[in-house]
Amino acid sequence: MKNYSYVAKDTTGKTIKGTYEAENEQELLDKIYEQGLFCVSYNEALGGGKKTAHKFKTAELAYCCRQLSAMMSSGLTIVKALDILYKEEENKGAKAVWRDVYEDVQKGESFSGALEAKRGCFPDFFISMVDAGEISGSLDVTMKRLQEYYANSNKLNNKVKGAMIYPCVLLVLVIVLVLAMSVFILPIFRSMMPEDNLNVLQKALFGFSDFVIKKWYALLIGVVVLVLAWTYAMKVESVKLKFDYMKIKMPLVGPLMVKIAEGRFSRTLSSLYSSGIPMVDCLERSSRILNNTYIDKMFLQVVDEVKQGSPVSTALSKTEIFEGMFCSIIYVGEESGALDEILEKTADFYEEEADAAVTRLVGLMEPLMIIILGVGIGLVLAAIFPMLYGGIAEMEKE
Repeated sequence: MKNYSYVAKDTTGKTIKGTYEAENEQELLDKIYEQGLFCVSYNEALGGGKKTAHKFKTAELAYCCRQLSAMMSSGLTIVKALDILYKEEENKGAKAVWRDVYEDVQKGESFSGALEAKRGCFPDFFISMVDAGEISGSLDVTMKRLQEYYANSNKLNNKVKGAMIYPCVLLVLVIVLVLAMSVFILPIFRSMMPEDNLNVLQKALFGFSDFVIKKWYALLIGVVVLVLAWTYAMKVESVKLKFDYMKIKMPLVGPLMVKIAEGRFSRTLSSLYSSGIPMVDCLERSSRILNNTYIDKMFLQVVDEVKQGSPVSTALSKTEIFEGMFCSIIYVGEESGALDEILEKTADFYEEEADAAVTRLVGLMEPLMIIILGVGIGLVLAAIFPMLYGGIAEMEKE
């Protein structure tokens, strides 16, 4: 059985999209006809339904938008630009997706409609921006804005990943050193002092060493259980909501997380609003890219208030998420009638603030890891040195 995606119309002219499993194309057409639909276009899905289509990453989207923007600014049509893009694509999965988009557009489908059929491959923000660009007749300008947006997002993501390397290395080093000392070093000193003469610290460390050596499987099972429990907990809406709330409210770390959220939110809102998308839709789509369920919940209230005629700055300030200066800047933009320009400048400012926030956040983690490493080694030395001195004293007596 093969998996096909199709676009069809019903008797009222409404467009319907979906997927069917069929042995061949004729069987697919028969199934669509049995539903009372007229097939407009269809194509075989990647992997026959067992494999998912290629999902574009931020760096890939930045590259594709840059290519499309350059070609369309040079006077090429969107059909020709997509033809060149998919032929030059090296990744097989991405090539297949762009080929399908090209074929749909060549058949008369709009670019946004072709992307909509591949919603799992492209983010909602990308599809919304393309749709707005087509409606306004400035698709080349929109592609340039998308290129800048995804390039900045990719830069921030790389900065976060690069900054986290050192703390992660330190964390792994701490775990390896603690296990190595428990397995190889502490057992050597076990026989140097009678059990009755051991203090509380030495008993605790030797007990942990025995546990690691004899019941290592229990430790491994415990780690697996904790990981599975954490994964499950993050899928529970109430637990995820409380965790996301704690992330932006905890001391030191919380304000830095808010700075990063402000940078991403302002850039997304700026890109959407300058493309002519209504403010309510801009707010709904902008909150989704922050990956925080608590902020998403608060933005339901923001959207409702904006629908009722409340200024965006007032609605945002009531959430008590963003800092006062951020809301004040939006207020100035609303009052001056130049909200799109103000948002763009605000996005530039807060992206710089987000970069600085990432640096400070990592700066807090590095000394914390060093302190944990020092405490672990210090405890072991505090337990071993009395034994060494005691052993040397016994040798001198002999």
